[in-house]
Amino acid sequence: MRLTRSPLGSRRRAPRLALAAWLLATLGGLLAVDESWASDESRQIIKVGPTRALKAPSAAAALARDGALVEIDAAIYHGDVAIWTQNRLTLRGVGGLVQLEADGAAAQGKAIWVIKGDEVTVERIGFSGARVPHRNGAGIRSEGRNLTIRDSLFHDNEMGILTDNRANSHIVIERSEFARNTTDYERTGSLGHNIYIGRVASFTLIGSYVHGSQVAHNVKSRAERNRILYNRIVDQDDSGSSYLIDLAEGGDAEIIGNSLRQSRLSENRAMIAYASEAGRENSDAAVVVAHNTFVNDRRSVRFLRNFSTSKVRFLNNLLVGGPIRVFGRALLAGNLRVGVESLRAPASFDFAPLPDSPAVDAGRPLPAGQAPTQEYVHPLALRARATDGRPDVGAYELGRR
Repeated sequence: MRLTRSPLGSRRRAPRLALAAWLLATLGGLLAVDESWASDESRQIIKVGPTRALKAPSAAAALARDGALVEIDAAIYHGDVAIWTQNRLTLRGVGGLVQLEADGAAAQGKAIWVIKGDEVTVERIGFSGARVPHRNGAGIRSEGRNLTIRDSLFHDNEMGILTDNRANSHIVIERSEFARNTTDYERTGSLGHNIYIGRVASFTLIGSYVHGSQVAHNVKSRAERNRILYNRIVDQDDSGSSYLIDLAEGGDAEIIGNSLRQSRLSENRAMIAYASEAGRENSDAAVVVAHNTFVNDRRSVRFLRNFSTSKVRFLNNLLVGGPIRVFGRALLAGNLRVGVESLRAPASFDFAPLPDSPAVDAGRPLPAGQAPTQEYVHPLALRARATDGRPDVGAYELGRR
């Protein structure tokens, strides 16, 4: 089943803040200036938390200047949503993970946070419960240029992250978890993706855990270049995504060192789709799918479906479930099909090879840019991948835990 419906066209204009609320937030911040923020010649620092003068992140959004560092104390913030218009912000949780629970609220009818500024970094923030009438409520709606997310959590929203189309923008997500961001497709006919990246210059996903998508995709991107590196992207036993990874409009791509599992509940036979909606006539794209471990519980399996005229380099992948099936133009080398008994603990998504696995030392040497240099370590960490002699096939080397 191909899913092509896009939520990007759904928008609502935000209501204006009531004058009293605006005055309260602004005046409160000014009266508490010595306690809530400090600045030097280089940077404004704003501190937010239940015991501070500024109690919620939205209050900081009204005071921040370009380049500000907003430090938010780890706590649960109910119904607090914000629009960030400033550039070069760092929005950082302090003392643990900040938890923003929507509780029915949404900034501009779109998301918990709408980030309109450029060059914004988000660290250690959790987003949950975003629901909007258009059924595309996101933890973050990115409308600016160049967004970096680190060490954050997006769960049980309609969309985890949803970005606008910005041709000169680069989106980077590192060491973050996306879980069960979805909609009730059977009831509403709308699709909710864990990650949905629009038409941007590049998208990088690294060291992250993406799971629990239902009917829609775990990772969907329309970026011109995609780098999906060293992640765990899986269906769980009670969930079934359409594609694990959908690079809907083709482009250059590196999918390297990932642990991938498709459940029998998936309605689509393909685990990875390339150029499923556009970009099919571009025969010059550089596409590498290397050293991934694919585990598929379906009877009918397509590890990769290439809809384009570009040739995908499908190299040193470890395949569990069904014969080696790659549809579309591809160069296949060094791939190996094994039984699930060759993996250390597949029920808990530990796909490292056992000592007697045929994957050990069975890979082909690959050039820089195609060979993996790291491995995913659960939860949300990376380590260097050490190869002694020939590389092992798949996402892991034997003997590393």
